[in-house]
Amino acid sequence: MTQATAPAASSPSSPAPPAAHKDGRTAQRSLGRRLLARPEVGALIAAIGVYAFFFAVAPSFRETSSLATVLYQASVMGIMALPVALLMIGGEFDLSAGVAVTTSALTAGILSFQLTVNVWTGVFVALIVSLAVGAFNGWLLIKTGLPSFLVTLGSFLILQGSNLAVTKIFTNNVASDSIADMDGFDQAKSIFASEIGIGGVDFKITIFYWLIFAAIATWLLLRTKFGNWIFAVGGNKDSARAVGVPVNFTKIALFMGVGAGAWFVGMHLLFSFNTVQSNEGVGNEFLYIIAAVIGGCLLTGGYGSAIGPVIGAFIFGMVNQGIVYANWNPDWFKAFLGVMLLIAALVNLWVRSQATRR
Repeated sequence: MTQATAPAASSPSSPAPPAAHKDGRTAQRSLGRRLLARPEVGALIAAIGVYAFFFAVAPSFRETSSLATVLYQASVMGIMALPVALLMIGGEFDLSAGVAVTTSALTAGILSFQLTVNVWTGVFVALIVSLAVGAFNGWLLIKTGLPSFLVTLGSFLILQGSNLAVTKIFTNNVASDSIADMDGFDQAKSIFASEIGIGGVDFKITIFYWLIFAAIATWLLLRTKFGNWIFAVGGNKDSARAVGVPVNFTKIALFMGVGAGAWFVGMHLLFSFNTVQSNEGVGNEFLYIIAAVIGGCLLTGGYGSAIGPVIGAFIFGMVNQGIVYANWNPDWFKAFLGVMLLIAALVNLWVRSQATRR
């Protein structure tokens, strides 16, 4: 008779199994590290610092009416900075974004005045033109393989020259004719350039559009398949194409998004001032890119957020108006903005290094 051997029961004196090895990839990071990993954290720290600085040195900066002015300045640039940032996350630039705003406004103003039609006709034609400019930039980028820097630099020069030449042909001047007394103007102004009173202070409607667009861009980037495509094509377009991401569609759509932003800001300018100078917008493309970079978007693509450029534009508005409220020479604005750009880039670099440190 044989007796089955029962497995030996572990005794309290048995050695404990070795602890599982944890490397940096699987180790759980703290809440602070996870917050630091957000692209916009560096910009938020910089924004708090800038606000505290002007709050201390400029008493008029503390007034609610001053905040409304700061937010208006930030919103006009921030509405354009949002699609520019998404395009940068997708790995591309658009140097024609600044003059595209003027092209949109001139198209609506000149067409409405010359054809004596309701201004809404000009508004919708301007939308088609703006989307076409964006689609052309994206299509040319895909077909030629040229860097977006060169493609959009060419578009910048074409639009800048066309804005001036076409305006002079129709008006014999460098500005479009006033459309203030044309049909549909008051209705369009109430949508694109009105004010909303809150607590006795008038806030421009662009501020509310800016926040709504930021929420939509955040949802698009973080909660949709298209958002995943943006990060994928910005990180490595060949790898993205290999896993089925429609790279060409994504890039063209992003350029058309910049065109849509240019159309909206152009309509705001047109219905705010009734007329548009043909040489406006030159240089603003760099401000949009600066807002995106300050907000944490990488120039190499594949990294960034929609909240970041919102904060970057807010910093721009604070610096732009804070210098005035502090009674400083406004000639120093660009120099101050350059310093802010360098500081924000260094803060972002430090924040990312702290967040990824093991």
